[in-house]
Amino acid sequence: MTSGGRRPWWRSRWWMPGISLALGVAVFAAFAIGGNTADGLRGFALMAVLALVFAVGGRSETLSGLGGPGRDERWALIDTRASAFAGLVVLTAIIVSWLVEVANDRDGSTYVKLGALGGVAYIAAVAWQRLRS
Repeated sequence: MTSGGRRPWWRSRWWMPGISLALGVAVFAAFAIGGNTADGLRGFALMAVLALVFAVGGRSETLSGLGGPGRDERWALIDTRASAFAGLVVLTAIIVSWLVEVANDRDGSTYVKLGALGGVAYIAAVAWQRLRS
C-alpha cells in the first residue's frame, strides 16, 4: 500500500486491461512491420477480448488475483508458486528443445542462450533474495 491507504497504480482494476491492450498494440505493430497485418489484427483482437474479460470480470476472485486489486498475502503465495511452476516448465522445454536440436545435428545455440539466460536470472534472483533476508 502507498501512503494514505491507496493502492499502487499497478493494482488498479484497469491495470490488466490496459496492459492487455498495450500488448495487443505491440502484437499488431510487430505483425504489421513484418507485412502480415491480418494476423496482427487477429492478435490485437485476441488481446482486446482478454482486456474485456479483465475489465468486466471484476467479481471473479481468480481474475482479481491475476492482476487486479484483489491481491493479498494468499495471492502473493499463489503467484510465487505458479511463477516457479511456469519457470520450471519453460526451462524444461528449453532443455528438451536443445537436446532435440543437437540429436538432429542442428545448431541449438538459441536454446543454449535461453537456458543460460534462465540460469543467470535464477542465480541473480537467489543472490538478491539472500542479500535482502
